[in-house]
Amino acid sequence: MYLLGYDIGSSSVKASIVDAANGQCMASAFYPRKEMEIKALKPGWAEQDPGNWWENLKLSTKEVLRISKVKPNDIHAIGISYQMHGLVLVDKNQNVLRPSIIWCDSRAVHIGEKAFSDLGDTKCLSSLLNSPGNFTASKLKWVKDSEPEIYSKIDKIMLPGDYIAMKLTGEICTTVSGLSEGMFWDFQNHQVASFLMDYYGFDHSLIPKLVPTFAEQGRLSDQAAQELGLAKGISIAYRAGDQPNNAFSLNVLNPGEIAATAGTSGVVYGVSSEIKYDPQSRVNTFAHVNHRKGNNRLGVLLCINGTGILNSWIKKNTGFTSDTYEKLNEYAASVPVGSDGLSLLPFGNGSERMLGNRNMGCQISNLNFNLHTNNHLLRATQEGIVFAFHYGMEIMKQSGILPSVIRAGNANMFLSPVFKETLAGITGATIELYNTDGSIGAARGAGIGSGIYKNYEESFLGLQKLQTVQPDHAKSKEYKDAYQNWIGILNKNII
Repeated sequence: MYLLGYDIGSSSVKASIVDAANGQCMASAFYPRKEMEIKALKPGWAEQDPGNWWENLKLSTKEVLRISKVKPNDIHAIGISYQMHGLVLVDKNQNVLRPSIIWCDSRAVHIGEKAFSDLGDTKCLSSLLNSPGNFTASKLKWVKDSEPEIYSKIDKIMLPGDYIAMKLTGEICTTVSGLSEGMFWDFQNHQVASFLMDYYGFDHSLIPKLVPTFAEQGRLSDQAAQELGLAKGISIAYRAGDQPNNAFSLNVLNPGEIAATAGTSGVVYGVSSEIKYDPQSRVNTFAHVNHRKGNNRLGVLLCINGTGILNSWIKKNTGFTSDTYEKLNEYAASVPVGSDGLSLLPFGNGSERMLGNRNMGCQISNLNFNLHTNNHLLRATQEGIVFAFHYGMEIMKQSGILPSVIRAGNANMFLSPVFKETLAGITGATIELYNTDGSIGAARGAGIGSGIYKNYEESFLGLQKLQTVQPDHAKSKEYKDAYQNWIGILNKNII
């Protein structure tokens, strides 16, 4: 018996098949081979065609079946992980009305700020746990104001994972966790946030029906089965945003536990049982996958837009196109801690929530033509990303998230010794790396939702710790000095 998990990212769509009996991943595949296009028709905009997610999901499904040699009839359940905060609009025939406005799009910042001011910080923070900010609800308001003809045709609004579930089943539904990430959930009243819906002038019928995160949410339709090469009737039994799912995949479910990821964007995600929030909404609080009324499990999320995407940009645009990332990591490691004074602010992928929704762009400082090389730039890139993590984690401490151990998948920037050693060195936290990722986590979630696993513990059979990185206390002063140089440059730009 096998489980199939999908991870719908903004760079690619990944599929993994997990053997339910032993928790081992049989095979994984992703498409496209190059990063999916993100269209920016105006500065600060970011859109993707949901149809591309579906096409790449089909390709990854066929590839993972080919590699694993698993028979379609032996797949029992499907789980979905997806890029958070995106807005997908469909009409009554389930046709997509416009490209998805995705997570790093900044066009609705002013809309959310006005709502926060008009409705009041007390009301928003106590009910939404955040400012309406640049989240899905505010993006929908932008459509309502700027594209009224499209808005008038909307039957249902969805997050990216809801769209994929619709394509798989023909049914439209969503989760409390999903609504909370879009600013559509009222934590005080445990219902859709009517006060924000009414303020924005949204018809409540736009919200899909609610289903549990872990439960049967529909079955694979005949049409989808034919397109995917799977068996009709497979249970769709789990869905969650990529960061709650990443935490779940690492068995981060209880208060005090912390997960991190560093793909296109970077995230630190801590679990709390207390309803706390940052008054400035620089870090954000959402319902975790195991949150329910009477048993608070809230994810406090720090997001940095420019992490892996910055590393990718440096590779493409500074003469390293033919080198592997592994080779780039070696080049970066050849330079001392602090990059001989070269410093980089990694904020070039839209407005940064932890900076008060400022869009300050990426900046390189203290470049010395007689000293610095491309290798210095590579290290300064990775250090700048880590220092942004640390800056945000200091904010998270105000919400009760105190990291002593950080769990992450052995992937993306956590493959770099410079990155993980710098993160351990500047935060003082131990880094633990595991053999998991978003698609594997989604498959395990489907095992719980379909009833194959009786509890969370059973679902983590096969989860293995691959590496532990301890802080290098001998270099503590070097890391702190480099960070102080970085924070001084950041503060000058914030002022």
